Amino acid sequence: MIVVPSAEDLFAARAALVELDPALAHAHAVTPAFEWRTREGGFAGLLRMLVEQQVSTASAAAIWRRVEAGLGEIAPAPVLARQIEDLRALGLSLPKARYAHAIAEACATGALDFAALRDLPDAEAIARLTAVKGIGRWTAEIYLMFCEGRADIFPGGDIALQEAMRWADAAERRPSEREAAARAELWRPHRSVAAHLLWRWYGGVKRGELPREDSAGQVVSPLS
Repeated sequence: MIVVPSAEDLFAARAALVELDPALAHAHAVTPAFEWRTREGGFAGLLRMLVEQQVSTASAAAIWRRVEAGLGEIAPAPVLARQIEDLRALGLSLPKARYAHAIAEACATGALDFAALRDLPDAEAIARLTAVKGIGRWTAEIYLMFCEGRADIFPGGDIALQEAMRWADAAERRPSEREAAARAELWRPHRSVAAHLLWRWYGGVKRGELPREDSAGQVVSPLS
């Protein structure tokens, strides 16, 4: 069972983040309360993350329905029982079909043990996940944050987070993955809450629901 911060805990962490880094003050001030994002974990959760990558929300949902119907059970054995072309017939691209096999094989052999993963420190857990073909660092970090409720993870390769960081810092360009990760070091031990805050702010600005300011403190267009 995932244990995630309460609404009170999240707000306290947000206030602590502003103390650590005043650049987050505007995002904190304009962003309403939010809940921690949670997702199903284990093999099924990781496979679904793989399916959803680099496709639209609607396409991901349609493909996942086909995968569920085609496999019958979302587990390593049914995936390994099918050829790559069978998985492609369910809507997976060739790389994703191969990665699905690799993840299933890692689970079947014990190279990837989700129960043991929960007991590992963050860095070791990321290393264990990314050792499996098809699982990149971003996927590993998102899995640990959403599926295990880890409190101090920051996926610096996330484009939305990079853009929100650019806004917060009134910078000319988005930080690179390495720069974003380094910038987020200041937010320990609340980096996951910082990520949630920046995602919620970014989404609100893009939908025209929340304001953002330029370096002069002037409200600017969400598309600027």
